Amino acid sequence: MTSSVTSSTPDSSGRAGRVVVTGGSGFVGRAVVRALLDRGTSVVVADREPLPASVRDDRVTHVQGELADPDVRDRALSEGCTGVIHLAAITSVLKSAEQPAETFETNVRVTHELLELARQRGIGQFVLASTNAVVGDIGHGTISEDLPLQPLTPYGATKAAGEMLLSGYAGAYGLATASLRFTNIYGPGMGHKDSFIPRLMRAALAGEGVEVYGDGSQSRDFVHLSDVVQGIMAAFDKQYTGSAIIGSGESISVTQLIEAVRAATGEPLPVEHVPAKQGEMPAVIVDVSTAKRELGYTPTMGLTDGLRTVWDDFRAAAADGTP
Repeated sequence: MTSSVTSSTPDSSGRAGRVVVTGGSGFVGRAVVRALLDRGTSVVVADREPLPASVRDDRVTHVQGELADPDVRDRALSEGCTGVIHLAAITSVLKSAEQPAETFETNVRVTHELLELARQRGIGQFVLASTNAVVGDIGHGTISEDLPLQPLTPYGATKAAGEMLLSGYAGAYGLATASLRFTNIYGPGMGHKDSFIPRLMRAALAGEGVEVYGDGSQSRDFVHLSDVVQGIMAAFDKQYTGSAIIGSGESISVTQLIEAVRAATGEPLPVEHVPAKQGEMPAVIVDVSTAKRELGYTPTMGLTDGLRTVWDDFRAAAADGTP
């Protein structure tokens, strides 16, 4: 997918028109909405979940419901909207394998319907939350935007399809369409999740240990929520068209991650090694040079400092008695 950047032209107050954020009540969505509000941009949140207190604001319009519903899409992409940041999706690889048809409807058909509505209403920018799963498993090789699309799961396939839809709408209609391939995102507000970092934090709070599959040498790229928001805002501001990997640019083994969590929390976190899961990817190593070059993206949050923000959030939630 080719890439290009067009200069954004905000109004004299320095803010763009109203922006639609699908999935704006979620982990990443809340942070994106907050960033838009902080710079004076009005937002439409389209989400089936209620609007969280952290983003309730006179400048936020909440359209609650399923994006598969044409009425929800119609109300969300209303007059005065200048762009869409599409974060809503089924993101569970396991669920995508169990429910491929539902995953297609949610991740592909809804994306197409939103793109088509944007085209019809003259909304010129569309940013899609994508994934490096679109290229499949390349072992210990480095993932870049130049690799062919070769997903190995229904989830990865639906995101690859979404990227192709964006490319087609950019080519045929001149929309600025950015597909941002996120790595493993962590940060405050992920207490409800069941991914590895929240599990580590819950174990640290409880004074318990954790299970590690295999020898712990498998590695992943962990990117802090603040850096992800930086990448999204840069792609939107520059009216970027193309795909770009948004990550930390540094692959960390499970063993290194646990050491970083110990440093961030001050807790011992004993480890029990259990048999490795069959088919687990040995590594996710990404090249973020395209995002740096085209977007001016610069990941700034170090792993231990980033984990401290998560730890503080977990401790505060525990003190408040919230899950």
